[in-house]
Amino acid sequence: MADSAGLQFVSPYAFEAMQKVDVVRLAALSDPELRLLLPCLVRMALCAPADQSQSWAQDKKLILRLLSGVEAVNSIVALLSVDFHALEQDARKEQQLRHKAGGSNGESILVSQLQHGLTLEFEHSDPLRRLRLTLSELLAIMNKVVDSNGEFFLKSSELFESPVYLEEVADVLCILQAELPSLLPIVDVAEALLHVRNGDWFLCLLVANVPDSFNEVCRGLIKNGERQDEESVGGRRRTEALRQLCQMNPSQALNIRAMVVEECHLPGLGVALTLDYKPDTPDEAVSPLVSYVSGLLLGTNSKVRTWFSMFIRNGQQRKRESSSVLWQMRRQLLLELVAILPRSRSTHVPNDGDMEEGGGSGYSGLREEHVVKASALLRLYCALMGIAGLRPTDEEAEQLLQLMTSRPPATPAGVRFVSLSFCKLLAFPTLVSTPEQEQLMVMWLSWMIKEEEYFESAAGVSASFGEMLLLVAMYFHSNQLSSIIELVCSTLGMKVVTAHAVRVAVTNNLSANITGFLPIHCIYQLLRSRAFTKHKVSIKDWIYRQLCETTTPIHTQLIPLIDAYINSILTPASKANPEATNQPITEQEILNVFQCSAGQGESSRGARQRYSITTQLLILYYILSYEENLLASTKQLALMQRKPKSYSASLMDQIPIKYLVTQAQGLQQELGGLHSALLRLLATNYPHLCLVEDWVCEEEVTAFQKLPSSSPRLMRILEHLTLLSPGDLIPYAEALTASMALLLEPAVPRRILQTLNKLWMGLNTVMPRRLWVMTVNALQPSAKLLRQQRYTQNDLMVDPLIVLRCDQRVYRCPPLMDIVLHMLNGYLLASKAYLHCHLKETADFDRQSQTVSNLGVPGQPDTPEVTREELKNALLSAQDSAAVQILLEVCLPTSEEQQLGANTESLLKSIRGPVPGKSKQGSLGPRARGNVEDGEPEGGLLSDLREVQCLICCLLHQMFIADPNIAKLVHFQGYPQALLPLTVAGIPSIHICLDFIPELLAQPQLEKQIFAIQLLSYLCTQYALPKSLSVARLAISVMGTLLTVLTRAKRFSFFMPILPCLVAFCQAFPPLYDDVAALLVQVGQVCASDVATKARDIDPLIARLQYLKEKPQTVVASGGGSSKLTLPQRTAEELGGTDPDVQLCYCVEATFMDIISSTLHGL
Repeated sequence: MADSAGLQFVSPYAFEAMQKVDVVRLAALSDPELRLLLPCLVRMALCAPADQSQSWAQDKKLILRLLSGVEAVNSIVALLSVDFHALEQDARKEQQLRHKAGGSNGESILVSQLQHGLTLEFEHSDPLRRLRLTLSELLAIMNKVVDSNGEFFLKSSELFESPVYLEEVADVLCILQAELPSLLPIVDVAEALLHVRNGDWFLCLLVANVPDSFNEVCRGLIKNGERQDEESVGGRRRTEALRQLCQMNPSQALNIRAMVVEECHLPGLGVALTLDYKPDTPDEAVSPLVSYVSGLLLGTNSKVRTWFSMFIRNGQQRKRESSSVLWQMRRQLLLELVAILPRSRSTHVPNDGDMEEGGGSGYSGLREEHVVKASALLRLYCALMGIAGLRPTDEEAEQLLQLMTSRPPATPAGVRFVSLSFCKLLAFPTLVSTPEQEQLMVMWLSWMIKEEEYFESAAGVSASFGEMLLLVAMYFHSNQLSSIIELVCSTLGMKVVTAHAVRVAVTNNLSANITGFLPIHCIYQLLRSRAFTKHKVSIKDWIYRQLCETTTPIHTQLIPLIDAYINSILTPASKANPEATNQPITEQEILNVFQCSAGQGESSRGARQRYSITTQLLILYYILSYEENLLASTKQLALMQRKPKSYSASLMDQIPIKYLVTQAQGLQQELGGLHSALLRLLATNYPHLCLVEDWVCEEEVTAFQKLPSSSPRLMRILEHLTLLSPGDLIPYAEALTASMALLLEPAVPRRILQTLNKLWMGLNTVMPRRLWVMTVNALQPSAKLLRQQRYTQNDLMVDPLIVLRCDQRVYRCPPLMDIVLHMLNGYLLASKAYLHCHLKETADFDRQSQTVSNLGVPGQPDTPEVTREELKNALLSAQDSAAVQILLEVCLPTSEEQQLGANTESLLKSIRGPVPGKSKQGSLGPRARGNVEDGEPEGGLLSDLREVQCLICCLLHQMFIADPNIAKLVHFQGYPQALLPLTVAGIPSIHICLDFIPELLAQPQLEKQIFAIQLLSYLCTQYALPKSLSVARLAISVMGTLLTVLTRAKRFSFFMPILPCLVAFCQAFPPLYDDVAALLVQVGQVCASDVATKARDIDPLIARLQYLKEKPQTVVASGGGSSKLTLPQRTAEELGGTDPDVQLCYCVEATFMDIISSTLHGL
């Protein structure tokens, strides 16, 4: 905006005085500066203030004294004397008129026909007309801005261009905006002023008179701005206006720059504000411009990076202009670069004698205080050229080359600078364009090799130039640039890169705290390029040694290194040479790492671990990832007829997997992504180690507190063990599990069993697999123990039901039964994973071998893969359903328990108390414990059977939720009807049976139909839902249909057990009474018709049934209001002897009476 170059803008001093209402500083302003602020000061003096304090009264007097000598104040006072309400109404009417006219400049309500030009009219007008003229012109511009759809225009207006009346127009503009803020929002006014000449000057005066609106105006202008401001006239005018505003208020310049980056608009403004910014305490290391541009291009926000890169690319397409912000930025960066160059730098190439005489630090030495700044400039130019596509000029390229070949001092910053210089040379070789420059770079590379050891020792860093050059050679090696490889390798004095790499020493105590180029970077790149396998160089020992030399925080390159190493083991470098693979780490080397881990026996106690937890976790990650990748690659390996060896199950049994993962959980910050990677591998390959209950138990197991105890010595020992951490309990695991069988004897205190359960759960968090095997073997029946039959981990994964082949007394010992159920759940999951892995391991190799054997032999089709998968799923379903059926059988009381009063319906008897007089002895479990300590009576709510039933129901609930198909399979198989009250009340998820009961009713077997109706009767009582009602209606309809097709014998066997279910239907859903009554009458009629010639009492019975159906209220009344209606007792002769139809008839009558009684009882 060069048109306002000669005008006086508000100074930062004056703006700050207005912001703070500092009257003393305002009084110190010159008359021209004060003239710009008169609209606000006059309003401040004349309007009634909200601040009624004495200090403001004094300040107001000073303001009035300050204004008393200014002539222009009178005209502003006259402007404030106008009726602004009427003016606003006229302005709104004019806006409506213009809107109807489509924005054309027709009749105006604010301004009548002008006799002269706009400036003459303004000069000869009174204050009101001046306000109307300015308001009409401003509204016209604002309306045009709205209608322009973002296209920039420059409005020619005499009122805003005449230098004679600029100050008066500015006064009118400020007064209008202050008095009519709803009509003239300051952001809209600011947007309109960009479209007139001198707009930036008017804008600064407007904001200076309303200083609180500074941020609002700036944000509005930035939001409405262009993404690339230097591409258009409008963008450049907007940038210049915002730049003037920030020069008026420099304290907010950085905030405005942040808005620019946030909105990704006006990149030139951000650079311009950075060029204008002058910090109070300048940073000698890095300039604000370098920091700002580096942050945009090297930051993590890709949107910002793309936006600013486009600014650089577009700016280079235009001709070089001194006014361009981009060229101003490049000139400033070049000046900063030249300022830090050594004074003696030139393109002169010294000879070897000069180098030796000058020494490593005397030739073109870069001053130490400039090294950091030089590194920052190199990074910035790399970003500008590589990301933003900057094409350097000859002058920039020459000065960059001079800086890159400077010799820094031997400090860590100097090492970093040389590394950056070398990388920049590789990335942008076009910087070297002349033979002299090429010779200069060769001399510099020679200096790097010569000074490598000196820099490493003097700087005290572990990264050297030689290793970096080695890394570069490997990059070229992967691209097969043989000539460059030979050149670089001859410079390094090496013929084979891989042979040298394996001789490079590992980094001691490798962690993320060690920065720079390290040997691990070299090995990783060689592994990725398959250089070791191509040249048959073994790298296994180097990787193993480096993994053993690690500590926290974990280095970010370790996990990619392991992944690349595993890939090089399983995948050959080429199809032509399938044996070109690396060797895996041996099992003995792996065991050496874990031999001192927690969980490996008592010998480790008191001994310091040889390997860190980081090493053990990395080796664990290697094993699990290797096994997973081996399974995933079985198809490719089968095609190549390769089968790499898998690690043995005995090795996995000796690794404390759960303990290590638990330790890693507390080191998540130091381990980076290793913990989450281990959890993923664990959930995939060892799901039985990821049980939710175990993770919850880990939070509780450390919270044990010493309980006061007066128990015998065993109790005191066990309670002392509860004070130990799970890791410290490991040496006692074998003793605890071996003694479990002794705790099954009678009269063992319940507290001992509960304490043992807590200790077992604690050990389960650190060594679950070994603990489970020991526990299963310890709980075997005495006959098996005598035969010394010992199960292994593999046995239990192949057949999880071994867990339930334990001593029968465990089934009536709740603390031990809890342990057995926990192991059963884990081994069922382990079996699924085992069979899945087994299927993948064998499928592809079996198919490959079968294909080879069947070549040329017709009539031998391959076994379909789907058959193998179906067989596996069938086996898993059989295992799960068998486990459920066994557990349900455990819930049944034995004959002795039935004689003592145990009842499977105990879960439904939550209101009743324990049955008195019951013994505490059972054949399954002679549990007399609790007699001494707790005094709990057996039977009722506190019996062992009841507690075991609750534990089993909880496990079945989890299994049904995890796989609803198990629930369907078990109920299609059926189980004793006596267990239905228990399962319906104790398994919350059993309501899913309502989904498949219609399918069960459609089965041809009467036993399944009877079981379905009995199950439905309990579900209706427990879950009186609309879905239950619809299924109950279906069941009644099925019963009616079967009545018409069943033979006499089948009719009796079908209806006798299900007639009581009709009572439950009516109790749960009274609207079903009519359907049930009709069915009962129909059953009675069918039976009566079969025995009409045998029993004279049948016809009167049918009449009674009709009477009961039609007038149940009369029967209730005749019963004398008793809550229970009873039928007269009948002898065997009266019941027709053994005639099933007669018995069924009287059973129907009894069902009728039960329904009526239950209805009466419910009322």
